[in-house]
Amino acid sequence: MSFELTRLGRHVVLFVMAVDAEYGPHLKSRIKPLMTGVGPIEAAIVLSHALTKLQAKNEMPDLIVSLGSAGSRTLEQTEVYQASSVAYRDMDASPLGFEKGCTPFLDHPAIMPLPLRIPGVPEAALSTGGNIVSGAAYDLIAADMVDMETFAIMRCCQLFGIPLIGLRGISDGKAELKHVDNWTEYLHVIDEKLAGVIDRLGNALESGNLAF
Repeated sequence: MSFELTRLGRHVVLFVMAVDAEYGPHLKSRIKPLMTGVGPIEAAIVLSHALTKLQAKNEMPDLIVSLGSAGSRTLEQTEVYQASSVAYRDMDASPLGFEKGCTPFLDHPAIMPLPLRIPGVPEAALSTGGNIVSGAAYDLIAADMVDMETFAIMRCCQLFGIPLIGLRGISDGKAELKHVDNWTEYLHVIDEKLAGVIDRLGNALESGNLAF
């Protein structure tokens, strides 16, 4: 679990990604992220473990940034969006009278807002779950884009009291997925655009246009 905290302005940032396929040369020139593996369970376990170790060393980050790819049937392919909110599409305790998406006995809404904003980066609602969404499966999701980690990362951030920014480049969704190549085809473009957004984040933190 090799990663490095990144200093942007006066802030220390932990970048979190899922897999090496999304981590291209442009990002490699800027950050060394924590790689969690795919899905909400891996994201929660690996990030919680890393933050616990950092906390023991009194080296906690000021900000966590979750970044990588996402699917969307409506958003522009290869463009990068910051998550305005995140929902957990796997959670459904509605047979017991709970709202779909709400975890029973937690005082959280089904859609959790993410209030921090990088100036000039478009926003979109995000849905996290353990399944790959493709084709008609988008009909069941109200959010603009889908991923497999950000909600779990958000819950870790809440536990440790650290703010979160979610960044996702749209890799697929216009056509039904049939092979892993349908996902990886444009990751090199997303890598370059995510790196550009990280530069914007650094400028915003340095200038005070993003404060928390």
